Amino acid sequence: MITTAHDEAMMRHALGLARRGLGHTWPNPSVGAVIWRMERQQPIVIGRGFTQKTGRPHAETEALKMAGEAARGASMAVTLEPCAHHGKTPPCAEALVQAGITRVVTALEDPDPRVSGQGHAILRHAGIELVTDVLKDEAYALNRGFFLRISENRPFVTLKLAQTADGYAGADGQPLMISSALSKQHVHLARASHDAIMVGVGTVIADDPDLTCRLPGMMHLSPIRIIIDTHLDTPLNARVVETTAKVPTWVITTDDAPLEREEKLHRAGLSIIRVSKDAQDRVDISAALAALAQRGITRLFSEGGPHVAESLVEAACVDAVEIITSPNALGRPGTVALRPQLAAALADPHRFVAKDKIMSGRDQIQIYERVS
Repeated sequence: MITTAHDEAMMRHALGLARRGLGHTWPNPSVGAVIWRMERQQPIVIGRGFTQKTGRPHAETEALKMAGEAARGASMAVTLEPCAHHGKTPPCAEALVQAGITRVVTALEDPDPRVSGQGHAILRHAGIELVTDVLKDEAYALNRGFFLRISENRPFVTLKLAQTADGYAGADGQPLMISSALSKQHVHLARASHDAIMVGVGTVIADDPDLTCRLPGMMHLSPIRIIIDTHLDTPLNARVVETTAKVPTWVITTDDAPLEREEKLHRAGLSIIRVSKDAQDRVDISAALAALAQRGITRLFSEGGPHVAESLVEAACVDAVEIITSPNALGRPGTVALRPQLAAALADPHRFVAKDKIMSGRDQIQIYERVS
């Protein structure tokens, strides 16, 4: 089928809707859907929706609910193939047939084995005109974490680091106040679009962070908090422990970590996940990511500092990097923010490409993406 300019315009609208669900629909992808009718050769939107929190309801049913009876004879653009399996709700592909949609434009086939072409097949069998692969690259990039979870058994990983003008993240074993207030707002917004935040236990002990989204009206969008903790040294009076009833905290440790410490943390409300050790007798970061993927996490925001960053780079599991650089210098030796492996990876055009540079007040935020 031929793709029209209206198809692409409606798909861009659907992609914009899908972005609104990022970080809140796991383990499902965040999907956007738009229903329109042509009037005087112009598309008129009559329904739209995106995947709701925890993945239900789906985008298609939200759009159909808005359109009502007007959906009969209309077209739909949806960023992922409509589902074909029976779960908590009937398949979206069947819902489109029953609603009388006559034309469907999709961006991608769903790699989920329960769907994987079957949704498209239902639409074709019903005589619905089907146009596929519209803005598929943009749709794939939007939900890359969902696809990585299926293909590589890990989430999409964004690595965030902050450094002084002379390249340091800390001094004398203590953290530095590097980021400006505006840059901190940027970080909190990024947290809200990820399923989970990950740090090492060293960050918890040194900084005692909240690891929440504290922008006005967005506290409820705080993601799961993940702590990499080989020996279960997380203090019981840490903020991430004391607030776990409001924002869940998961601790990833090794198979042989002390049981008595696990029991104390468990009684405090934390979830403990045990994985294998690496060659240095630390938490195996690849095994940790696999454990998160198995629990539904698709998008992970790592704020764990240089040690966690280096582990992720060694495992070749970093997909995006955000580096916040302050205009202020430390002026003396400190903890280097970019360890050699990460610096080398970012300098290699076959591994990473610089995608954007943002001025956040006087701070500079450099964004890199992994080369596919």
